[in-house]
Amino acid sequence: MLVQGRKPGTPGLADRAGALPRMVAGALTGRYSVLTRGRLAMLVLAVAYLVSPVDLVPEAVLSVFGLIDDGFIALWLGGALLVETQRFLDWERDGHPTVVDGDLVHA
Repeated sequence: MLVQGRKPGTPGLADRAGALPRMVAGALTGRYSVLTRGRLAMLVLAVAYLVSPVDLVPEAVLSVFGLIDDGFIALWLGGALLVETQRFLDWERDGHPTVVDGDLVHA
């Protein structure tokens, strides 16, 4: 996925960061149904885990080994954000298509 992020014509980091608030708002209001509330909750929990001061305890006790779990979470979160922002930007570009009774409808 990182290779795709570097292809010409793909959104840059600024575009993706700018899309995050719109994507979250769309998911919460139900306007953007591709990102489910469960998936959104997982993304929020991953961020909370990485910034949580409670997570400093394993790093203090286990040194480098305590950082391994943070590394896995950060990699998953980065990949998930790349995928989700790409889907959202494609959704916006395509005129907000939605699926109604199995048929693609542009709203």
